[in-house]
Amino acid sequence: MVSFKEVSFVAAVTAALFSIGVNAVDNGLAITPQMGWDNWNAFGCDVSEELLLQTAQLIVDYGLKDLGYHYVILDDCWSVGRNASNNNSLIADPEKFPRGMAAVADNLHALGLGFGMYSDAGKYTCGGYAGSLGYETVDANTFAGWGVDYLKYDNCFNEGYAGNQQLSSARYRTMGNALNATGRPILYSLCNWGEDYPWNWGSTIANSWRISGDVFDSFDMADARCPCDGPDAWNCGLPGFHCSVTNIMNKASFIVSKAQPGGWNDLDMLEVGNGAMTDAEYVAHFSMWAVAKSPLIMGNDIRTIAPADLAILSNTAVIAVNQDPSGSSAARRWIYNTNGTDANGRASIQMWSGNLASTTGGTYSDMVVLLVNGNDATTVMNATLANIFVDSGPVGTAPQAQMSWEVRDLWANRMSSDEAASIIAASSATGNATAGYNATTVGSGRYNSTAMSYKEGLAANSTLLLGNVTTTVQALGTITATVDPHGAALFRLRALPTGSLRKRDEL
Repeated sequence: MVSFKEVSFVAAVTAALFSIGVNAVDNGLAITPQMGWDNWNAFGCDVSEELLLQTAQLIVDYGLKDLGYHYVILDDCWSVGRNASNNNSLIADPEKFPRGMAAVADNLHALGLGFGMYSDAGKYTCGGYAGSLGYETVDANTFAGWGVDYLKYDNCFNEGYAGNQQLSSARYRTMGNALNATGRPILYSLCNWGEDYPWNWGSTIANSWRISGDVFDSFDMADARCPCDGPDAWNCGLPGFHCSVTNIMNKASFIVSKAQPGGWNDLDMLEVGNGAMTDAEYVAHFSMWAVAKSPLIMGNDIRTIAPADLAILSNTAVIAVNQDPSGSSAARRWIYNTNGTDANGRASIQMWSGNLASTTGGTYSDMVVLLVNGNDATTVMNATLANIFVDSGPVGTAPQAQMSWEVRDLWANRMSSDEAASIIAASSATGNATAGYNATTVGSGRYNSTAMSYKEGLAANSTLLLGNVTTTVQALGTITATVDPHGAALFRLRALPTGSLRKRDEL
């Protein structure tokens, strides 16, 4: 039998869905995809004040804050329940956070970083702690009072208030309205794993929405717990978990048009640095998330980061694609199966392209081109201008395909491991400072987006954001690249003036 309470709740969420309110997407945040760090992938429930503050200091010391990594996000397992004598407000675990959450927020703000918090749109969080379903206003006010700048809002134990877009959107809208009512700008990140097609309604509620089950530190491992990896990946009734990078990217390919400034498809946190993928796979992972305009949320242990992984996360030419002011996600133009040349027999190669803001001041925008090699072997890959610009005209008819383009390799100027090691050695945040290194000078000359935004830097043609000129591709020509196994090649194309005499050999 359906109870009066259940009927009342359904009526309330239905009314909320159709009511006119302030949408979280109008909060002025996430004009470009948010960047930061979340503890879950590397630490799970092993959280503490010390972990957050130590990581925050390293984000500053390693120049990651200057590159745009702004939010330090505390994930699940931080509370010990509710205080019945204080409006049922959530209580921070006094052993893990002895000074309280407001003190943590103050310390992060003093470093110029934002404080991210976690809760769940269910009775319990995924870790079994108190959720926010039915307590949205109380919890939103608590978070605002603590100085929270970001809320990751999960989907466990939702008590069945899901199954269609109206129910799910209304449940998530309740917290969005509560956050807005606090008067504090709080970036709202939905984490409902792609259930009930959040890309259709998330942009009226929040700043980002998860499109799939949880990411796993694997490039292409097949796992029955993360279904839907084929032509119907967009219509996945069971989002699952243990999702590989390519599984998530395949799901993203169907819905790239849903992203826009202020609201983004969230492909989940980055696995770069967690150790289970090769360097080439991490390069491909970071490249794919960047072109799809996913939030770039680091998920590794910054305290033990390897130099090569710091170099990947610090590539400003790739970050500039993600943070491009056009807010346009790249789209997959083709994908071809390669007859089982991968160990699991599911290998493919694929090409993505998409518009970027113009850095030449001309009529045509820059273009990003991504080639992904899913084979176990090094593969020569091609991308024709006809395919790259297919949105502007089929079969090579696009005016852009009739032009010449400067091709810039966005990984050519990747920081060396030696420089990255020097940056790591200069920090004393974990007691690992090496004599002779000065944290104020190591890494000097790197891009600082807090002083000049990526939009301003691109407009000024900052060489740190544009990659390395590799070749010129002529009208109706082809870009060719040799791509590492499970790797990627990433290029920025810039239009050359009509009649340009510049000519180079192709890649």
